[in-house]
Amino acid sequence: MSIVVVSISHRHASFDLLERVTLTANEASALAQKLTELDHVRESLTLATCNRVEVFLASDAPDRAVDAVVEQLAQHGEIDAAFVNKSVQVFRNDDAVSHAFRLAAGLESMVQGEGQVLGQLRDALTRSQLDDTVGTELNSIVQKALKAGKRAHAETDIDRFAPSIVAAALDQAAAKFPWPPASFLVAGAGTMSVLAVRTLIDRGINPANISVANRAHGRALDLAEEHGVQAVRWEDLDTALVGAHALITCTGAADVIFDEARLAAAVAARAEEAVPFVVLDLALPRDVASGVRSLENVEVIDLESLSGVAQNADRAAALADVESIVEWDIAAHLAERRQESVTPTVVALHDRARDVVDSEYARIEPRLADLDPQVREDVKDALQRVARKLIHEPTMRLKSLAATSNGQADLESLTALLLAEKSAQSSLLEQVGERS
Repeated sequence: MSIVVVSISHRHASFDLLERVTLTANEASALAQKLTELDHVRESLTLATCNRVEVFLASDAPDRAVDAVVEQLAQHGEIDAAFVNKSVQVFRNDDAVSHAFRLAAGLESMVQGEGQVLGQLRDALTRSQLDDTVGTELNSIVQKALKAGKRAHAETDIDRFAPSIVAAALDQAAAKFPWPPASFLVAGAGTMSVLAVRTLIDRGINPANISVANRAHGRALDLAEEHGVQAVRWEDLDTALVGAHALITCTGAADVIFDEARLAAAVAARAEEAVPFVVLDLALPRDVASGVRSLENVEVIDLESLSGVAQNADRAAALADVESIVEWDIAAHLAERRQESVTPTVVALHDRARDVVDSEYARIEPRLADLDPQVREDVKDALQRVARKLIHEPTMRLKSLAATSNGQADLESLTALLLAEKSAQSSLLEQVGERS
């Protein structure tokens, strides 16, 4: 069985493509369920964020599994599978494990080192557990990846120097425009919107100057109660736009929320304002129509514009520390997986030894009939001890070879030799002798 991760992200795909294949949490769960219904896919987990889709698979036919993922994403985005295929990255086995660990630590994020992906991956695992689409393999890998990511954030300064996507957007806005604006309107009340509210307050914005609008008004009321912000009914969104000086939007909607006409009307109603109306579109699919960029006195920052967040010395040093921790944990986990992979061989070797002891004892037992029962038991124990001593060194050798990434060929030869029938053992020994 192979472990595979099919990744489509900001690193290799255009934002136009990402916008087409992005998934809601429910759609991500549905994809994992659909994949595990295939006879060659044993386990599946789908992580979908604002700038990536990651599909984890445990499969007996990895190439077919990858094709199935590409086909499903293409159908979802209503685009050609060949086009999707050009933009996906495929990680297999050790590389898949390494990718999972790096992903959890934020090293593959648009803003490297950000911690939000850790919670997103944890949520994806929880959903997959509830949907029963993951088993021993993916559970183990993702749990270990989460543990490594958590350790990387706890034991380094990365949280001090790596901004979240929200913080990076606010930093970019502050560097370009008069800042801070007098008031903010946050559209949406999901995870990203909650983070936006918290980040604004942490940066000294008065909660009274932050409004939150959401289709489900109860969620906006919850945020208002928790953080002291203003809750706005969705039907009053246009009025709220006129009164706001900046918009942060991440609704998770399938269609554009803010088109040219809507924002042009809002800007016209506040034409006396000299400063630009700043729009931070952190949604994918985008909440803001592309034509809004052409409007006078409106400035748009979206996820695509954040892909080149500048690195500073402190952040670079913290990222190096994160890399070091993650690489260590990857190596430890891979060694552990390799050692676990020989467990069936070790068990079979011990079973073979017990079978030989039982067979030999059964052969000589009639000649031991005159001996005291305790003596006969001692003879059998002695045979078992000899067998255990004889297989101890091969067992240690198996585990040692398994722990190294370059010992696979030797491991396979030793396994074949130890578990082969006598005739096959002789043949293998002759081959070894000829090569020597």
